[in-house]
Amino acid sequence: MTIQKCFVTKPYLRCRSFLLLTAHCALLAVFLLTAHCSLLTHAGAQTVTDKIVATVTNGSRATPDIITYSDLVWQLALDPGRAFSERPDSAPLNEALRRLEDQLLILQEARKLPSSDTPEAIAQLDKDVQQKRDELAKAFGSRTALEERMKRVGLTSEHLDAILRDRVAVERYLDFRFRSFVLVSAKEITDRYNQQYAGLRNSGRIVPTFEQVRDRIENDLREEKIESQIDNFIDTLREQPGTEIVVVNPV
Repeated sequence: MTIQKCFVTKPYLRCRSFLLLTAHCALLAVFLLTAHCSLLTHAGAQTVTDKIVATVTNGSRATPDIITYSDLVWQLALDPGRAFSERPDSAPLNEALRRLEDQLLILQEARKLPSSDTPEAIAQLDKDVQQKRDELAKAFGSRTALEERMKRVGLTSEHLDAILRDRVAVERYLDFRFRSFVLVSAKEITDRYNQQYAGLRNSGRIVPTFEQVRDRIENDLREEKIESQIDNFIDTLREQPGTEIVVVNPV
């Protein structure tokens, strides 16, 4: 594997030497050096050699998790709101890379918690993954449309289930860590109501009463707080000692 240049996402992370980085990734890369990913184009099938794009670790495991080029393409292809491209440009690829880096850092934190391998827990995980798959198919308009998109980027059903299991694990961890502990005060709800509707009084427009919109405002405030806390948490994960994100092949 040829590594022309090493990049890191934070200034405090130092670039490894070529030999150290090669040793660090060798075990992870060996199966990818000859692996190929079939990506379909409008003109027909075209084979593109897969490659490691980045490695991610929080220092808790001997070997880092890896992100491949296929992972980035699949991440973009599974976004029903994004215009589809078999060969994405650099900007969306780097956007997908950032999201996958964040996801892996959260997953690595989730792995620190005791896992339950009971039949009930396994069955619930399978059920949650199937629900995610159904929601994704609905977002694409139909199961057929989802399967067509998967086919065009060489994404198998097994790969999709693995991606969805990771997404379920991330959501479960974030719910456990943040959702149950977020509180919204009555004053915050009242202040938001006044901000949104006080200026509409005497304007001739219909202004909902406080009780009519109270639950919606409370839910909006809760989700905003959760989103803010998660963003801060991810920033902390990126900056904590031991975290290392190495971009092996820039996209």
